[in-house]
Amino acid sequence: MQKTRYLEDLISQQLFRFQRLVIEGIDNEAVARIFSNAILSEEYCLFSNTISNGDEYFRLLHDLIVRALVNRHSLPVVRFADGEYAFYRFTLGCNGLYKQAESVEAIKRVMPLHLAAMEYLADHGLFAPLVFPGNSHVASRSFFSFKKQKRDSTGAGFLDFLRANSINLSSANYIPFYVIYAYLSSEEFAAAVDGKNVCILNSDSNQESCRNWFDQLGSRPHLKFVDIPAEYVATRWEESKKEVLAKIPPDTHLCLAGAGVGALLVCVDVAKIRALPVIDAGHVLNMMNSRVDKSNGARLYTLRKQ
Repeated sequence: MQKTRYLEDLISQQLFRFQRLVIEGIDNEAVARIFSNAILSEEYCLFSNTISNGDEYFRLLHDLIVRALVNRHSLPVVRFADGEYAFYRFTLGCNGLYKQAESVEAIKRVMPLHLAAMEYLADHGLFAPLVFPGNSHVASRSFFSFKKQKRDSTGAGFLDFLRANSINLSSANYIPFYVIYAYLSSEEFAAAVDGKNVCILNSDSNQESCRNWFDQLGSRPHLKFVDIPAEYVATRWEESKKEVLAKIPPDTHLCLAGAGVGALLVCVDVAKIRALPVIDAGHVLNMMNSRVDKSNGARLYTLRKQ
């Protein structure tokens, strides 16, 4: 007898549901005009049944970040999508826009580190996986439907991976993937870090562009930049961890990380060792660097209505 998928259990137990993520001021139609209307299917994402709408998720993330800033406590926030899903299926499909893993053997070798980081994330931070009916077709047959929907179960499969490794998703440790983008590109985030010491962990930083990004939002954080490797952070983080941590100023209030699949290890280790919030910023860092091209174009929940 086939086991019921974890996602189906979460929904049938009325712990989670699919709902359209609407956040005030966001213009996803502009992104759809760049790509196609099909991308708007990703607006329907997994919601905890304790949260009523997208604006409530936005405020929840803001409150958690502000509290971690004020109290200087560990808060890693990590996104998971196609690259991560391929990595945790032990495939080299993770090597999309960036080089994430040298071989399947390398993935297997570092998997204990990733699982330990996930356990810490579940207890002290936030999972932000991209889970929508279009990548969870087993669950969506029963609970949601889209015309011409691809038979893609990678989102549901990632949740199965979590359960198989005794990592539970809950209202306390889950937030929708795109809420991170909406928050990091907002005036509210810019105001929260105004005057704060913010360290950007990335392999490619345009310092002037980053400062201009915040300045246009009326914010002037004290930015510091620490280089991390451009490739294979997911499999070689242990080789560079000590050096990266040593370069992060001790008075840092918050870190933004761009490390691909390796963001899990970077965010968890920095947040845990330095006791501060560390957010997997991904595409938003490309926006700050004026390098949206590195993401192959604009992303949902990053553009505001004019």
